[in-house]
Amino acid sequence: MDNSLIIALDFANRKEVEQFLQPFKGHQLFVKVGMELFYQEGPEIIQYLKENGHRIFLDLKLHDIPNTVKSAMKGLARLECDLVNVHAAGGKEMMRAALEGLEEGTPKGRKRPACIAVTQLTSTSEEQMNKEQLISGSLEKSVLHYATLAKEAGLDGVVCSAWEASSIRDNVGNQFYTVTPGIRMVEDNKGDQKRVATPEFARDAGVTSIVVGRSITRSMDPVKSYQKWMEAWRSVQV
Repeated sequence: MDNSLIIALDFANRKEVEQFLQPFKGHQLFVKVGMELFYQEGPEIIQYLKENGHRIFLDLKLHDIPNTVKSAMKGLARLECDLVNVHAAGGKEMMRAALEGLEEGTPKGRKRPACIAVTQLTSTSEEQMNKEQLISGSLEKSVLHYATLAKEAGLDGVVCSAWEASSIRDNVGNQFYTVTPGIRMVEDNKGDQKRVATPEFARDAGVTSIVVGRSITRSMDPVKSYQKWMEAWRSVQV
């Protein structure tokens, strides 16, 4: 998964996905399916993407009691996605249950999907975290705390912003995945994101994978935009 650029398929239905992917025909992409698309199209959208050779991050951010998350993950494992996630705020017991469900549900002879935990959403600011979640201290400290919990639970990594990736690498380890949305070019609008960074900054910070959505999916020339992003993402690789 290292150095992946994951395209967020923030579309309402399969038809829009098919239209977007048409110019990429023959190319294997790493794509993210979120709640909007999965809840409209169900598991069939995963099957369609797999049949076309794409790697899949199923971004449903599970957060519930441990037994429910375990059962849900058992079912999701059968879809054979590459990456799934939960909310770290659900706690270590819930995260361990998620892994148990994935291991039980993964078809024999297949690799278990990697599982990562959302720390603090990249649309959350430190002020929001302090006032609305009643979590005191810095946002970086909170993210690192959740990353440590996820590591202790046996998960494969976390979702964070690029600004916390270096601290996580130093404290949790280089092999622990850091998947980062909120990546923007300097000239791009931040939209609803608070903790944004450029692809060059993310790579320099040691981020494992970046997630890019509208900058590619809403482009007039998605293939050209994708190539531009890949060049920026790879430009500072050692």
